[in-house]
Amino acid sequence: MAEAFYFHAVKKILGLLAVLAAVSCARPDRHDDLMVFRYNESAGISSLDPAFSRNLENIWACRMLYNGLTEVGDDLSVNPSVAASWAVDSAGMRYTFRLRRDVYFHDSEVFQDSVGRRVTADDFVYSFKRILDPKRSSPGSWVFASVADEEPFTAPDDSTLVIRLREPFPPFIGLLGMQYCSVVPREASERYGDDFRSRPVGTGPFRFHFWLENSRLVLRKNERYFETDSAGNSLPYLDAVSVSFIPDKSAAYLDFLKGNFDFMSGLHSSYKDEMLTPDGALNPLRADRFYLEKHPFLKTDYLGFVTNPPSGAATPWADVLLRRAVSYGIDRKAMVRFLRNDVYTAAEGGFIPPGMPAHVADAGYTYRPDSVRALLRRAGYPGGKGLPPLVLSTTSDYVDLCEFVQHRLGEFGIDVKVDVLPASVHRERSARGDLEFFRKSWLADYPDNENFMALFYSENLSPRGPNYFFWSRPEFDSLYTEALRITDPEARNALYRRADSLVMAEAPAVPLYYDVVMRFVSRRVSGLDANPMNYLDLRRVRVED
Repeated sequence: MAEAFYFHAVKKILGLLAVLAAVSCARPDRHDDLMVFRYNESAGISSLDPAFSRNLENIWACRMLYNGLTEVGDDLSVNPSVAASWAVDSAGMRYTFRLRRDVYFHDSEVFQDSVGRRVTADDFVYSFKRILDPKRSSPGSWVFASVADEEPFTAPDDSTLVIRLREPFPPFIGLLGMQYCSVVPREASERYGDDFRSRPVGTGPFRFHFWLENSRLVLRKNERYFETDSAGNSLPYLDAVSVSFIPDKSAAYLDFLKGNFDFMSGLHSSYKDEMLTPDGALNPLRADRFYLEKHPFLKTDYLGFVTNPPSGAATPWADVLLRRAVSYGIDRKAMVRFLRNDVYTAAEGGFIPPGMPAHVADAGYTYRPDSVRALLRRAGYPGGKGLPPLVLSTTSDYVDLCEFVQHRLGEFGIDVKVDVLPASVHRERSARGDLEFFRKSWLADYPDNENFMALFYSENLSPRGPNYFFWSRPEFDSLYTEALRITDPEARNALYRRADSLVMAEAPAVPLYYDVVMRFVSRRVSGLDANPMNYLDLRRVRVED
């Protein structure tokens, strides 16, 4: 019996590898005319269950497999997806969605005759309750923090979904575009249980084919996908997507240059001079094979101070004068010029990045040596004298930035030590408030100013929320909560501008630069655009020889 099982397993694996080889080598003119898009995900993918789409790697894969009620467009507008339309009552607490009737789950053994059935409103009720189920421990449960305590989700009929909130929350419609809010079939979720992470069934433009973890993920075209292009042609155009998991970025970079991948997202500092000119354009030596897509990214990279350590220990960062001195002491323009080839934008405005309506271009700090010296004197540390060594904690990918800060502040007598930590340790210790001075970044979860200002709200002190600064100001909290009570966009933007300006004046965080989405794309590829949320949208992509 054991021997028979062994040979059956070997036969199955060999067959799978044969399919893998065919898909991996596919070109538009070979292997059944498959048009395959290939990319590498060095960080790996931990789950194909949208309930666990916490990081960008998982989100990219889940966006190909699933749909939600809404989606965020390239212009940051909230657009229909499975929802054909929606309405919000005058109180801003009842959302009524009318669903499309032509959306079907992927074919799967969990359905009768293995044919995917039509999506109904009850599927969304189930999917949302699944996210809130404490036994599942989805990191996305916070998305529904504002829904009513009793019967928040109801389905009056197959095509109508009603969501009730406890109180108005204007960003809510954008939250529903997050991947956590994807619709999944009860049949697959309950049949596979925890294995749903590797046996996904969704509605998206691509359906699951196979996943050899740490090796290859292959998705195939969903022939019954509901969307079409402007000419009425069915989407997607691609026949398959092949994702590799090469963890070594040097090896992955070389494979990209060899043509084994169709695009590369971002660029490690080790190779920036090979791919970019000093002013951030594509190196002309690469222009015959690749093109560069750049777009402002809703992401702010910053230095943070723990202003009020949860341990109760004394800290020099409790003094706003010292925080301002550091803020004026960093030449951000020189930093992005010499370390990042002018790809990024020096963060001399507010914490809310460009591209968001409440961005304040003149709220931040420029490089002002005289102000640094004056602030140090006022704080009682003339020329840095009497100030103990300050430890700046970071991860290995940002050592060069932190050493730049170390050098610049050292010119004013501020002694900074750079402490390099593993990413997991850095994340855990910053959440506990153990790192008094640290480098971090904030990437928008949804396209609303509130998402950036939430970092400074008193109720979000870590570990409950992302306020890693342990900073609290009643005036800020008042502006933040008032903005949540009103629905007029311009009035909300005005309040968030005031809140952001207050954050900059108090300086619990020092914005360093505003990031960009940067993609190096093979000239065989068309239709791949960058967007402010850095989503990977392959619905309209073609790959030609």
